[in-house]
Amino acid sequence: MRTLLLALALAGCSSSEPPSQPAPVTRVSKDPTAARALIDAGATVIDVRSPEEFAEGHLAKAVNLPVAQVDSRISEVVTLVGGNRNQPVVVYCAAGGRAAKAKRALETAGFTNVVNGGGFDDLR
Repeated sequence: MRTLLLALALAGCSSSEPPSQPAPVTRVSKDPTAARALIDAGATVIDVRSPEEFAEGHLAKAVNLPVAQVDSRISEVVTLVGGNRNQPVVVYCAAGGRAAKAKRALETAGFTNVVNGGGFDDLR
């Protein structure tokens, strides 16, 4: 009886489903070439790194808006683009990951022309 219960318990723990696959790695989509062209044409430039990173060096036209503050400071970005959410905005950070998050936040807030410029070194 004990063997039968053990066999039933083990059978109940097994699954006919294949083991789950690891989540695919998401690549950060950045476009430094397009970002440089937009910057040269007068796009709003937002550095989403920390204030300390910004103080160590940044693009001349950049405004510092740390990625963790983007959602709560959308009104400032609206002011930067003169109220026109269709104006080009370039976001950058150290490598592109935080800029990708900021890009998504701005697009969620209705900005239609946001480019992830990648990292600071990609753009200087």
